Amino acid sequence: MPASLPGPTVGVVGGGQLGRMLGEAAAPLGIELVVLDPTPDAPAAQVATDQLVADFDDADAIRDLAERSDFLTFEIELADQESLDEVSDATGVPCHPDPATLSLIHDKLHQKEALADAGVPVPPFRRVDDADELRAALHELGTPAMLKARTGGYDGRGNVPVESVDDAADAMDAVGGPAMVEAFVDYEREISVVAAQGDGEVSVFPVGENIHEAEILREMVVPSRSSDAVLAAAEQVGRDVLELLDGRGVYAIELFETTDGRILVNEIAPRPHNSGHWSIEGALTSQFEQHLRAVVGWPLGATDLRAPTVTKNVLADGDDSRPARVGGVSEVLATPGANLHWYGKREARPLRKMGHVTQVATGDESREELLASARSLVDGLGFD
Repeated sequence: MPASLPGPTVGVVGGGQLGRMLGEAAAPLGIELVVLDPTPDAPAAQVATDQLVADFDDADAIRDLAERSDFLTFEIELADQESLDEVSDATGVPCHPDPATLSLIHDKLHQKEALADAGVPVPPFRRVDDADELRAALHELGTPAMLKARTGGYDGRGNVPVESVDDAADAMDAVGGPAMVEAFVDYEREISVVAAQGDGEVSVFPVGENIHEAEILREMVVPSRSSDAVLAAAEQVGRDVLELLDGRGVYAIELFETTDGRILVNEIAPRPHNSGHWSIEGALTSQFEQHLRAVVGWPLGATDLRAPTVTKNVLADGDDSRPARVGGVSEVLATPGANLHWYGKREARPLRKMGHVTQVATGDESREELLASARSLVDGLGFD
C-alpha cells in the first residue's frame, strides 16, 4: 500500500501492553488503531482510537473489527486463527501475519517439528501424551529436561522442569494435557532476534540478551554480550526462521546460545515481543512502528542501534491483588538516559508485568553499568 496521510486504520486483536505500545507508535504515523479485548478499558484503549469489548474468539466481533479497519493484526497468540481467516476472506480485509502462522505457533510440538524439518537447529524433543511416554523420552533425552504444554503456555506458564524419571507422573499432572519434552540445553545465555517481514523486504534488529528468572523475562541487554560470530549466527538463524512464516509483521525468535557457541531455537512469537521493548528508545525504529509499517505494506524503517541499551521489567510484588499504584518514579525521571513505560493496568497481581524501565547509554557506559542502573531504578519503585 503506498504511504499517504492520513494513514489507514489497523484493527488489532488484543489490547494489552503490546496493543498500547502499538497505539503509541501509530499516532505519529497517522495510523488509527482499533483494538478488540475482553477487558473493559484495556491498557491499549487508553491510547487507541477505540476498543471493542469482546472475547478473542468472538467471530462476530472480529467481523465488526474488520469492517472498521483496512488491515487486521494481533498482539496475542490467543487470537482465534479460524475466525481471523474466515473474516479476512469474507470481508477482503487482509490480516498480517497470516492467521495460518498462529496454527504453527499455537502448538509448540508442531512449531518444533516444522523448524526441525526445515533444518533449523532446535534442542532434541519428543512428543509425550502420558507419564509412560515421558519416562521413555527421559531415558532417551536424559534428565533434567523441560516438559512443555503444547498449547496455552506463555511467560513460563505450562513449562515444568523434570529432574528425574520418578517425577514423570507429577510433571504430566502439572502440565494437564498434551505435551512435549525437550532435552536440557547447557546454554551460556538466552538471546533473541526480533525481525520484520515487509512487502518484499526483511529487517533485523540487533541481537538482544534475555535474562529470565523463574521462567519470566526480567531484563534485556542490547547488543547481547556474545561474540561477533555468535551474533552473526543468531541473525542468520532468525532469517532462516522467517522463511517459514507467512505474512508481514514483526516476529520474535527466542534462542539459546550454548556453551560451545551454537544457536538453538527455543520459541517463536508472531508479534512484537517483550524482548524488543528496548527498541522504543534504543533503535532508530521501534519494533511497534516496524510492525505497523509491515502490516500496512509501507517501507520498513532502519533498525540500527542508537546506543547500548538495557531494559528491566517492572513486576508487581506482594502476595495479593490490589489497585496499581507505584511510588519512586521521580528518580527514574531524573536519571539521564532512563525511560519509564507504564502499561496502564488497573490491578497489580503478583509478578504481573506492569511496565518497564529502559536505560540508554548517554556516554561510554558499559552494558554492565547500564544494567546496574536499571536494576537500581526499578528496585526504587514501590507498589503501595
